[in-house]
Amino acid sequence: MKKSFITAALVLAAYATSYAEEPVPLHYQRASLFETMIPDSTSVVFLGNSLTHGCEWHELLGMPNALNRGVNGDTTEDIANRLGCITAGRPAKIFLLAGVNDVSHDLPAEKVAADVLALVDRIRHESPQTKLYLQSLLPINNSFGRYSRMYGKEETIRQINELLAMGAKKRGVTFINLYPRFCDKDGNLRSDLTNDGLHLLGRGYLIWKQALLPYLGD
Repeated sequence: MKKSFITAALVLAAYATSYAEEPVPLHYQRASLFETMIPDSTSVVFLGNSLTHGCEWHELLGMPNALNRGVNGDTTEDIANRLGCITAGRPAKIFLLAGVNDVSHDLPAEKVAADVLALVDRIRHESPQTKLYLQSLLPINNSFGRYSRMYGKEETIRQINELLAMGAKKRGVTFINLYPRFCDKDGNLRSDLTNDGLHLLGRGYLIWKQALLPYLGD
């Protein structure tokens, strides 16, 4: 019995570190909630994974119509599976950030960027009047030793951002390069902006807010 318990604990521990963000029941609870709340044409939607999930956008930006559609642990595939609940409302704007969890699955930069750009293409097709803003991936900081599947992925993230910038330009979509705003001198996520090397503390969201301000009133 003791041996079985230890084995099960080791399996759960390995599973928990196999993602950049740990999958939890909250993922399914939150995604199902969004199925019941369709945006409308005045909505400004923040769409992404836990980096988006972790902010109270309506309060941070002073915008009651800002909707948080971030889900912890989401990959681009997960976002694609729930995208219809967002585009059905034809929102005024969508700010999209996706891809870091795909990186944790050892996917190459080309594949991750292609999947993110596929989301861009779907949004433009399903809700053509929506103003779409594609945001870059943020840097990471592996010195915290928190996410083993992200070790050595710094260059992959930089490559993805280059591909996203080119893809956005080709499509006439606004690209918001968040990456340099969060880097230290070595190109890592600033240690004063995170407590795990991936997610942001409050002051990090204040930096993000400043990056978004030029795009909120257009």
